[in-house]
Formats: sequence, structure tokens, C-alpha cells
Amino acid sequence: MDGSTGETPARNDLDPSFDIVGRGMAQWRHERPDIDCSGKAIVGRILRLQDVILRGVNSALERHGLRYPSYAVLATLRASGAPYRMSPSRLKETLLLTSGGTSNLLSRLESIGWIRRLADPRDGRGVIVELTDSGRELADRAMRDHAAMERALVAMFTEEEQTQLAAMLSRMLVLNGAPTAALQPPAAADAPRIEEVSVRGA
Repeated sequence: MDGSTGETPARNDLDPSFDIVGRGMAQWRHERPDIDCSGKAIVGRILRLQDVILRGVNSALERHGLRYPSYAVLATLRASGAPYRMSPSRLKETLLLTSGGTSNLLSRLESIGWIRRLADPRDGRGVIVELTDSGRELADRAMRDHAAMERALVAMFTEEEQTQLAAMLSRMLVLNGAPTAALQPPAAADAPRIEEVSVRGA
């Protein structure tokens, strides 16, 4: 025995350089000290965490023969409650998929037998997506493992820290849900105007 406690150290204890965003910010500050790159401390890490989280989630779903996009459709329908139906457009908006991406994904899930597409009973012209019994059973099993992985991904935080972080992320999400134009950074004083660029490029 090496006298260790047997506890698994946090990843940043094993490899401090794993936080590549911090290293990138140091490079920015060295090469471009004129640019305030402080936003990267949060935005850059969120983008990096997207890959980390998806790897973890997909590893949890692998035992069910799923990857996240397919799982997201099944879980969204399951969480909507009986009769587990939604319109394709509502699914597209909820899952942030393109129209083409949604159609292809639904076709694949339907061919497997996890969903079915029916005429919308409200008007007969539209289509409604419904979870099949086998799709619901699969979703029920996978949702448990998915939730367990999500808890594992935030297990380094106390309950109070998780509440605070969730509130801050919610605020960031809601306030940045404004029209794209409202999110544009102010133009630099010496930046050429669009009209000037057009003339020079003519």
C-alpha cells in the first residue's frame, strides 16, 4: 500500500493544465494586452464544458444504444406527459435542431420503432410525433442514467454552490435570449464602417 486514502483526486489536482482556457487567456494577455479577454473566463469554459458534458452523457447513454440527439427526442416526449405527443416544430424548438436535422432524426427513430408520426387530430393536416411503448420504456431507463451522470458532473460543488451556479447560468441564459442585434459589441472607434469597406472592395 502506498498510504493513500483511496480517494480519487479531482481532475484539476491530477493535471492543472487541463484547464486549457486559462492557458489560452494567458497567451491572449501576453500577445494582445490591449484586448480585454475577461469574458473568456466564463464563455470559454462553458464552450469547453460542452464537449466534456457531451462525452459524459454519451458514455451514460451508450449502454442503452443511444446518443444524445436521439435520447433528447425520447426524453422530451416522455417528460411532456401522457399521451407523450408533440408537434415536430415544437420538438425542433425545444431541442434547437434544424428542420432538416429534426426530420432525419425522427425518420430514424420511427424506423427503429421508438416513435410514430400520426396525423394531427386537431386538424388532420399536420403531423404529431408520439412515443411508442418501447420508446417510453427505453426513455424511462435512459433518463435515470442520464440524471445520474448529470449529478456526477456537478458533484464537486456543494448543494449551495449548485444552487448559486444554476441561478447565475439561468440569468446569463435569459438575459442573452434577446435579439441578436442587442448582443453586438460596440464598434471600435477606428473600425471602418460597412459603407467604407464596400467602397474599398468595389
